[in-house]
Amino acid sequence: MSVLNLLYYPDPGLRIKAEPVKKMNSKINKIINDMFETMYFQEGIGLAATQVGINLKIIVINIDQIEEIVLINPKLIEKYGNSYIEEGCLSIPDQRAKINRSNFIKIQAINRIGNKIEITASSLLSICIQHEMDHLEGKLFIDYLSLLKQNRIEKKIKKLYKFKNHNKYEI
Repeated sequence: MSVLNLLYYPDPGLRIKAEPVKKMNSKINKIINDMFETMYFQEGIGLAATQVGINLKIIVINIDQIEEIVLINPKLIEKYGNSYIEEGCLSIPDQRAKINRSNFIKIQAINRIGNKIEITASSLLSICIQHEMDHLEGKLFIDYLSLLKQNRIEKKIKKLYKFKNHNKYEI
């Protein structure tokens, strides 16, 4: 396993819509393993493939440090309820904002071994899945904010970091 390079906002790669995984194979399993390694290295609870420059519909999640969840080609089936929670993102370091998400969701996906699964999630898991599914559509949590708040975050990021090599920041 290896740690992959994380894309940081405003990298245009974060705005690309991911393509469906067509076939499970050893290459996809390596990507999944590397994504988990990267997520743990970055001390995150979820990671979408687009965040590491891989334009495939793959999400890895581990919110409790116990159960690893792999979602391939996830589709939202049902959602209800509201939850405002402060979100952050590995690709937008040191920035957080309260976002309105559905508290309960049901999704269909393919798991790590290629089986179709259905997951009903609430609370933090629901929010994490929605956040990562947004990444697969080229959407970031800051897109839910007002333009004024988006501009403030962008100014903070530009002040804190210098954008270098299209995908890395230098402090």
